[in-house]
Amino acid sequence: MAHPGAQGQGAALGDRRRGTQVTFEPMSEFMTAFVLAGQLLMTRNPDLIEIVLLSLRVSGAAVLIGCLIGLPGGAAIGMFRFPGRELAVVVSNTLLGLPPVVVGLSVYLLLSRSGPLGWLDLLYTPAAMIVAQVILVTPITIALTRQVTEDLNREYDEQLRSLGVGAVGRLRTLLYEGRHALSTAVLAAFGRAIAEVGAVIIVGGNIAHQTRVMTTAIALETSRGELGMAIALGILLLALALLVNGTVSALNRRNQHLHGG
Repeated sequence: MAHPGAQGQGAALGDRRRGTQVTFEPMSEFMTAFVLAGQLLMTRNPDLIEIVLLSLRVSGAAVLIGCLIGLPGGAAIGMFRFPGRELAVVVSNTLLGLPPVVVGLSVYLLLSRSGPLGWLDLLYTPAAMIVAQVILVTPITIALTRQVTEDLNREYDEQLRSLGVGAVGRLRTLLYEGRHALSTAVLAAFGRAIAEVGAVIIVGGNIAHQTRVMTTAIALETSRGELGMAIALGILLLALALLVNGTVSALNRRNQHLHGG
């Protein structure tokens, strides 16, 4: 007959062993997920590539449209004095903090079948996602462009006046002179767009092979427990963020060097 102390020690050892298994099981699951993520990246998984390319197309189009609106709009606010200018500055700065889910809801209401633009049949399409991202990135380009052109306008005002440069010529000149700083605004807008999830999942629906982008796919795959795909997409998203931020830092250093800062 086994000694009661031995039985207790055996039970305690068994508990520790079971505890060890419970402790290391999640770690092995994570390692498996990281290995799977590496395989997906190395083999260029078609689904992974499709999601990444759609993300780049949607965000790229949104940033392009946002810049077409925000660069001249921000430059005009920065250059000219007109009634309501201060209000325009306050509104543009306020829009920087727009909650993405509110933007998504607003675009959804506009594009739904019962909404004023429902006849366009854009809801749950990449076009709807682009509209939502444009609303989010345009305030960024306006605010940063306004600050850059306002500073340049003060610096070159006398020179441009002496040369008799008109309003359009002044606008073009200041945008050209501030091109290095303005590239930072473009990259900041792209970083904002590519990382967006709240608005695009509302208006896009996260439909496979149609509106599924990196951020929405990460949310879906994580909720399903498919960590391999989620981690692979997360790695790519992080790499894009690092690339954008690194480029912004390099451009800022170059801009400071050119201006003797």
